[in-house]
Amino acid sequence: MNSYPRVLGLLFLAVMGSFFADICVGPVTLQWANIWAAMVDNKASLDALILFEIRLPRAFLAMLVGATLGISGAALQGLLRNPLAESGVIGVSNCAALGAVLVFYFGMTQWSWFVLPLAGLVGALVSVVMIFLLAGRSGSTVTLILAGIAINTLAGALMAMALNFAPNPYAMQEIVFWLLGSVANRSMNEVLITVPFITVGWVLILSCGRFLNALTLGEETTKSLGFNVRHLRWRLVIGVVACVGAAVSVSGNIGFIGLVIPHLLRPWVRHDPQRLLAVSALGGAVLLLLSDVAVQLLSSGGELKLGVITSLVGGPFFLYLILKNRNVWS
Repeated sequence: MNSYPRVLGLLFLAVMGSFFADICVGPVTLQWANIWAAMVDNKASLDALILFEIRLPRAFLAMLVGATLGISGAALQGLLRNPLAESGVIGVSNCAALGAVLVFYFGMTQWSWFVLPLAGLVGALVSVVMIFLLAGRSGSTVTLILAGIAINTLAGALMAMALNFAPNPYAMQEIVFWLLGSVANRSMNEVLITVPFITVGWVLILSCGRFLNALTLGEETTKSLGFNVRHLRWRLVIGVVACVGAAVSVSGNIGFIGLVIPHLLRPWVRHDPQRLLAVSALGGAVLLLLSDVAVQLLSSGGELKLGVITSLVGGPFFLYLILKNRNVWS
């Protein structure tokens, strides 16, 4: 399967199929005839209410968040030339999560629906400011990684402190459940507040595709080809921060997609970093949509969290990679 357009086409069809499956699955079986009649006659309908107010926002967020995690993982793996890189490497996921955790800690969720996603976006913005201050404008790739590790560790420690000093058990429970990741009980408001940031992030990342291809030859060669390495490196980092920060602000921390998807799809594009960006976005959307379907099918009573499902998928996958590489090296 070496044809790039064919790969894109198949993944796009997979996204559409997964999206439709996600809106069809749930505790209530939708009657599509009732929904159509309600739309035509402009009348209220329980089925239409469930579809437009509950399932469509959930499916849209699963698609957007999955695509964001996929494309950001592929971008950072290309930038850092490290197959284990993902958004956590530069600290953006934990900083966005910390912003949301502080909202739960201080009980600000009752103020308005937008307080939680806004706090996550502010946390992501703080992460890029800290990276800039620590790494400097001309920071090397190694400096970026070290700065990211420091920020990631600090944000993780502050989240642990918030859990430790949570004012009541309910606040602690809210924090833990949110950190596990979910797109349930979201509305179109969350979709609308994240779409601009996600779109800007995707545009910035995709504009660096040729730069990522050149980086496979080394930084010195990339500079000799006329690329402004410092400028494009920061453009890529800001793009990742914008889209991942927005995604984490509404879904919580969902792991492994940024690691697993680029690994799975890299052979499909002949290890081309530029082409890997788009296919990783589509592949990430498929994986998170199918994970959300699994969440709804497996949940009884309390809902299973998305982060649990993606970890159950990602953990065995990396064990497989270890065993495969061990056999190759031996």
